[in-house]
Amino acid sequence: MLDKLSDLEKELQSITFSSPAEVEQFRIKYLSKKGIFSSLFEEFKDVPVSEKKETGKKLNLLKQWAIEKFNSSKDSFSLSDNIAEGTDLTRPAFPFSSGSRHPISIVRNEIIDIFGRLGFTVSEGPEIEDDNHVFTKLNFAPEHPARDMQDTFYIFKHHEEDSDPRDIVLRTHTSSVQVRVMQSTAPPIRTISPGRVFRNEAISARAHCIFHQVEGLYIDENVSFADLKQTLLFFAREMFGKKTEIRLRPSYFPFTEPSAEMDVSCKICGGKGCNVCKYTGWLEILGCGMVHPNVLEACNIDNSKYTGFAFGMGIERLAMLKYQVNDLRLYFENDIRFLNQFKTAF
Repeated sequence: MLDKLSDLEKELQSITFSSPAEVEQFRIKYLSKKGIFSSLFEEFKDVPVSEKKETGKKLNLLKQWAIEKFNSSKDSFSLSDNIAEGTDLTRPAFPFSSGSRHPISIVRNEIIDIFGRLGFTVSEGPEIEDDNHVFTKLNFAPEHPARDMQDTFYIFKHHEEDSDPRDIVLRTHTSSVQVRVMQSTAPPIRTISPGRVFRNEAISARAHCIFHQVEGLYIDENVSFADLKQTLLFFAREMFGKKTEIRLRPSYFPFTEPSAEMDVSCKICGGKGCNVCKYTGWLEILGCGMVHPNVLEACNIDNSKYTGFAFGMGIERLAMLKYQVNDLRLYFENDIRFLNQFKTAF
């Protein structure tokens, strides 16, 4: 019987179908109640015991293969019956090219991933904020120029006779999220706040009225400027390469003291000087400093027990450096020719 099964296997392998009718004839001949496989199972009763195991295994496998051949052929003809005449079956199933992540999203996710490895969580807050969270609790003086209409988009600005003395603004930085975190969370706090911010600036190749920031905050006992420096050095080398160097220059921000601007060595020229870094060998990427005691006090955190550092950076700025984009407006125009260049980015 094994020889008969071998001949049947060769016969089945040689069979091809050109119409649904031939598929049905195959079923009747081989798989019906009076078909060849039914008769073979009847013969199997007379097979010697010594051959039953091998013969039974081969017979079952051969029948299963025939059933799969019938089912696949039946389905293929059913599908072809529903295809309109003239359809090109060689065309790709999805003729449209896949999209890509926006470069701002790519860099934002990379920043989050780097600080996530240092234990920073992500905090988010409203884009429409009040003056208290955007300015007052961050130690901005009432006469500070950042409050002026030249810099801030006011949705509602109160007057002395107003019963609700609140200025409602589009946030100018994501530090307002840090204020909310400090008000609702007891130290230790380790968080970053990515988001969109707004400032009343003229749109040009180097500036825009809408842009994106990531601001970081770390508050705990015995936090020092050295912790800030090492955190930012780790970030710079993860973002721009292991050979990247940083330098900190004294600066001023109302909400930090001492404050600094941080530069990274230009990766384009390797610090030798080029037109991108204006022949200095350095590129400014962020501002930072130790959280001002007045800010901690305004958020009900004991400034005699806790210290902290904060930093903030523009995502567009980092993306421009990373991808050598020379016009900020490209990020907002949704030009498909520009976005297609980032398909291979992660």
